[in-house]
Amino acid sequence: MAGTTLSGGVVHDLPDDLKAMLVADAGARATWEDITPLARNEWICWVQSVKRPETRVKHVEQARENLSDGKRRPCCWPGCPHREKTGRA
Repeated sequence: MAGTTLSGGVVHDLPDDLKAMLVADAGARATWEDITPLARNEWICWVQSVKRPETRVKHVEQARENLSDGKRRPCCWPGCPHREKTGRA
């Protein structure tokens, strides 16, 4: 995993747990690299936005499943509150 380079978001850095999942799942990783930086930012923020560690684990697993299925954005989530409409912090 140390040598694996993955694209990140525009506001958030790629967290270790999400990176580990992407390294382990080629299908999720392919979608990840195909989506826009803003879409990657949405996934990162969606994973990081929860308060409980067990909920975060569930979000990482849901992200794996959804990205593996080709889903480009988290469902039913209003989006990253940390960025401006321009995509910048």
